[in-house]
Amino acid sequence: MKALTQILWLDFPEEHDYPAAWDYLRLLFPNDIIEWYIWRLQWADISMFKAKDIFRASCLSLLGVSNMHVKRDQKKIKKWILLSPLLLVRDPRTSRVIIADGYHRLCAIYSLDEDAMIPCQITD
Repeated sequence: MKALTQILWLDFPEEHDYPAAWDYLRLLFPNDIIEWYIWRLQWADISMFKAKDIFRASCLSLLGVSNMHVKRDQKKIKKWILLSPLLLVRDPRTSRVIIADGYHRLCAIYSLDEDAMIPCQITD
């Protein structure tokens, strides 16, 4: 799959991404563990991973381009609007990556270029 357009990124996740990650992670972990993960994410360096590798490590399904959030993020990409890096957590219980924030962005990017390098903050 060839890249159709350049994807622009913010240097760091937006502040509202961390509460969004908290909301998702509270379905999986107790608050004290989430607090630790969020604190570590906020201080984590940015790492780059291919879209296809994030999907493989997360074992999630790709949302279709008919999903309204995926469409919205595709429009941002085509309009050269900067996207926020993903927030990822390595789950030691399952040896999988949890996409704490950015699943729709990942689906939008993958649909355009599965080899795209995606900036992420990741923690254990």
